[in-house]
Amino acid sequence: MRTNGQLVDRAVDGFNRRVVALRSSRRWGAAVRRHLTIVTYTGRRSGRTFTIPVGYRHTGGTVEIGVRMPGKKNWWRNFTGEGGPLSVELDGTIRTGHAIARQSAKGGVTVTVRLKP
Repeated sequence: MRTNGQLVDRAVDGFNRRVVALRSSRRWGAAVRRHLTIVTYTGRRSGRTFTIPVGYRHTGGTVEIGVRMPGKKNWWRNFTGEGGPLSVELDGTIRTGHAIARQSAKGGVTVTVRLKP
């Protein structure tokens, strides 16, 4: 029997797969890629590699990722304190950088990625 957490994880995984597929769509892909990208990182504790779609803003050598509902998500916690490495897909190219998560006084979280040249 599956637990509620396992069902939620399955639903999130299914949603993420659909978003990734939508980014590749001929019809909708270009519009979706303007607002959603794919990031890949290694979990601090698990050592596992994760790839997830996220909303982003790209300006120069910086990518800003606003974390929606940060209390319900854990991925951004890998980048608290000193932060850590992360790769991001931009214009069909995988770029690497260093990500740092910051939580505002109101609880909002932004992950800032400084891209390597």
